[in-house]
Amino acid sequence: MTEDFSRRPIASRNTRWAAHVTRRLVEEGVAPNRISAGSVVAAALAGAAFALSAQVSALWAAGLLLVLGAAFTQLRLLCNLFDGLVAVEGGMGTPDGAFWNEVPDRLSDLIILAGFGAAAGWPALGLLAGALAILTAYLREFGRAAGLGSDFRGPGAKSHRMAAVTAGALLQVGAWLSGAAWPVLTWTLVLVLALTAITTVRRSRRILRGLSGRADGSNLG
Repeated sequence: MTEDFSRRPIASRNTRWAAHVTRRLVEEGVAPNRISAGSVVAAALAGAAFALSAQVSALWAAGLLLVLGAAFTQLRLLCNLFDGLVAVEGGMGTPDGAFWNEVPDRLSDLIILAGFGAAAGWPALGLLAGALAILTAYLREFGRAAGLGSDFRGPGAKSHRMAAVTAGALLQVGAWLSGAAWPVLTWTLVLVLALTAITTVRRSRRILRGLSGRADGSNLG
């Protein structure tokens, strides 16, 4: 049976530190929509840092920018975690919360992957990765709207893409420090493209099977 979650499965959601931060945010009255908007700011900083890393001549500066890009990418994910926790567990959800839950995420995906593509020297591939990332989210929402449930499967879901981007940036810095001229950023970009494309196919096939099964069932009736 295909797994179906109404919320994206995140292991850190049930940790003590997440619960503690959520309580503090609720006590401070930080609206979940503001946290969602903050995720776009973090993504913009990540994308800018990645893109600028390809423009500086000093290797130490490029490495520092990649590390900053990785850090801001993780900050974006933390914002994505806590906007949902504050809204649901904290009881601060609003009628327009669904908009703020989805639209900033799509902007963040595109900004970060476009910046990462620029860092790798392949801006067009970065934009393609961003477009595929948006498509995976569209397919998830299409499946939910069609009554098939939300499909968060990978292997190129948001958390997987951002983990690859973070690891790729840090590994590239490590390669430079060791004196290796490996194009880790390019390899990572190709990996993200492949994983996201596979995810698109998997989610599409699930939707088609679900719709076909529904049609077969109605015909039998």
